[in-house]
Amino acid sequence: MRIGMALRATALALAAAIGLGLASTAPAGAIGELDRYLDLPLVNRDASVSPGGVNPELPYDAAQLRALLDDARAQGIAPTRYAALLYQYWLVDATNQAGIDLRSWDPRAGVEANRANLINSYRYYENLQLSHRELQWAGMGGQVGADFGGGLVDFELMGNIYALPGLSESARGVVAAVDQAAGPQAVAQLPRGLLALAEAGSLITPDDLRHLIGMILVMQKNIFSDLMPMHDAYVTGGLPALAEFQAAGLFDADVMQAWQDVASGDEGRIAAGNAALLRREQSWAIRDQWDATRNYKGSVGEAITYASGAAGSPSVAGVAPPRQFRPVRMPITMADGRPGILTLPLPEWNWSDFDSRWDYITSELLPKYTFQVENNWPALEAVMRTPYEIQMETHRPLFNVPQLLDSAARQLDVSPVDATAVR
Repeated sequence: MRIGMALRATALALAAAIGLGLASTAPAGAIGELDRYLDLPLVNRDASVSPGGVNPELPYDAAQLRALLDDARAQGIAPTRYAALLYQYWLVDATNQAGIDLRSWDPRAGVEANRANLINSYRYYENLQLSHRELQWAGMGGQVGADFGGGLVDFELMGNIYALPGLSESARGVVAAVDQAAGPQAVAQLPRGLLALAEAGSLITPDDLRHLIGMILVMQKNIFSDLMPMHDAYVTGGLPALAEFQAAGLFDADVMQAWQDVASGDEGRIAAGNAALLRREQSWAIRDQWDATRNYKGSVGEAITYASGAAGSPSVAGVAPPRQFRPVRMPITMADGRPGILTLPLPEWNWSDFDSRWDYITSELLPKYTFQVENNWPALEAVMRTPYEIQMETHRPLFNVPQLLDSAARQLDVSPVDATAVR
């Protein structure tokens, strides 16, 4: 694979060198139209703006985009001036390979309209991992995508058919159980998301859910649009193709270093490079969108983002679900006056909070997925070769949230501090 990639990179560099010396041989028609595509802003790099690519002025035909890029390179134009063109080309190429129509890709259209895009994008992620063992970010993204996509399907069904009254009633049952066991002071210490679910669950409307689903689908497109052009460039042209991204200002030296680590052949560096790409995904690409989702209409967004984390059961082998990672555990005064600890099998944190989410990802998801790649590849490969429709349909957790909350209320535990210390 590396030899083939090196040959492709050499061919790419040779083509560019030939172009620099023979500008007059650029594709006919490209020179006249190039100027209109220079210095374009990336107005739709955040997919919340509109459907389609990174700027509405850009074409969607890969051959036309490639000819325009060849012309810009042949003329020695600074990459910063054709950054939008470069980005659009690799995004079009990646979506074409994934089987997605970029022009019509509209996250706001809902889950059913985007179901094929979800399946095709995550299938593409897993295919990259299957073909290139070092592309661990892509493989983990594909695995987690099944949980993500299945949850979205459930959310849309719940909004269209059932709304969310059962969630609110079950959350109120948990709050009542805590109140009975330890009083109002313990209730005040419960996670804000759980209290929000008890307060606002019955008020959440189908329109609210559609808006929030749209926000989450925007994040999914943002991740694809940022990371997949890089992955496509890497497997097609190697590090020289990614150096052009950096020269165009599409990412910084830290991201370039991550890709150099991914390409190094050293297991430790490969893991570090993929971790850096994962942090870019979680912080640069979607951090603001998660914050906006959590802050939507006060307790409404807080409730939905908390429920999504409480329900999650990641498909990566050995990974504890979020509700088992830092569960509710609070000091209380027991009825007889002794100090005690109240535990509840629900997360004390909200998935939409970056610091908490990153702690979970780096403690659970990332190391355990890396272990699978390095030590249990046959089992991981078997999972990824499962048709993606099946992967997604077997991860439909949200209909179980009321039962999960009811079970949490029954499993609430109050123990004296000294007894807890012995355990």
